[in-house]
Amino acid sequence: MLLRDKVVVVSGIGPGLGRAIAVQAARAGADLVLASRTESRLTEVAKEVEALGRRAVAVPTDINDEQAVLRLVETARAEFGRVDTVVNNAFAIPPITDLATVDLDQVRAGFETNVLAALRLTRLFVPALAESEGSVVMINSAVLRHSRRTFGPYKMAKSALLALAQSLASELGPQGIRVNTVAPGYIWADNLKWYFNYLAEKRGITSEEVYAETASTIDLRKLPEPDEIADAVVFFASPLARAITGACLDVNCGEYHH
Repeated sequence: MLLRDKVVVVSGIGPGLGRAIAVQAARAGADLVLASRTESRLTEVAKEVEALGRRAVAVPTDINDEQAVLRLVETARAEFGRVDTVVNNAFAIPPITDLATVDLDQVRAGFETNVLAALRLTRLFVPALAESEGSVVMINSAVLRHSRRTFGPYKMAKSALLALAQSLASELGPQGIRVNTVAPGYIWADNLKWYFNYLAEKRGITSEEVYAETASTIDLRKLPEPDEIADAVVFFASPLARAITGACLDVNCGEYHH
């Protein structure tokens, strides 16, 4: 019960990592404030949290809309009276194409959701986090660790998000607020399973073979699952990480070393 009676806000609630973060936080004893544009997903995850004996408040939120984020903050304070951790998990896929030819408007749109919205959400929660001497966790990506072609716009956005987290750690530390980053590698959830099935059909092999090929180059010979990544978030939100800020923890089963 590392997060017993803490209040955790999670943006970007969906069927994969967002859900896992919420559920693992509830298992650790936290109450949840759940934010996403899709209300049906929020309702499903809220039921899972409540089944674990914790409270969940679902707040449909477009994190690019400042008024919507203000409502999220107000709702969290009104329902629980405190906020201990904010997890910036919301994400929009940037264009996967070469930087030499990418549409700059698409790059800007990616930065709006992946960087500026995370800044907006975080700073609007700062007064509440200062009261609780709480923490912020940014969900980043293993794209930080490679420079594969066509991933340039993605790496730009996630590198900016890492710089944002590190700078906020310096700015907010004197108020007792910690800011850390979790950088997942592959996430063995529905989207990746669909993609591996697609690759398998295209090559005339099984999805299990695609998985085995991919995992064969990773130290632990497996791909991280959502709960395993969520556990790293719970760690950063917990008192076990009380002296850690400005850090980036890679959760990739050894695909990259940093």
